[in-house]
Amino acid sequence: MDYLYFLANTSLTLRVVEFLHISPLPVRFMTVIHQIDGWIVRVKMSEYLDPQQHGDFTAFMSELGIPHEPDIRVQMALWGLETAQSPVEVMQRYQVAVVSHGTPDRQEIEEFRNQFVRGLGYCPETLA
Repeated sequence: MDYLYFLANTSLTLRVVEFLHISPLPVRFMTVIHQIDGWIVRVKMSEYLDPQQHGDFTAFMSELGIPHEPDIRVQMALWGLETAQSPVEVMQRYQVAVVSHGTPDRQEIEEFRNQFVRGLGYCPETLA
């Protein structure tokens, strides 16, 4: 079962990671892709959620962002990651910024933000 959402900034993305760490949901992996205008977050479950869990999780995600239908390039990148292609290979092939793939990882997201901001010299709204 897949959940794919577009989030406006880093803080919202980190809230998803925190939520997944404390929830009993059967997360198989989480993929985080940064784009100029926001973040694409995909959460894949290892099994179907019961209707209550599904409703609660989609309600939580809808409070933070909007369901997303990515363009073909991002769809191919997500497929590549799921089929065990390396994040570096996927980034080079599809020209997307894969921030994290696998176990939800707050540290990878924060490190990406810090390096990006350091390189720019300022913090864009999407990295707040």
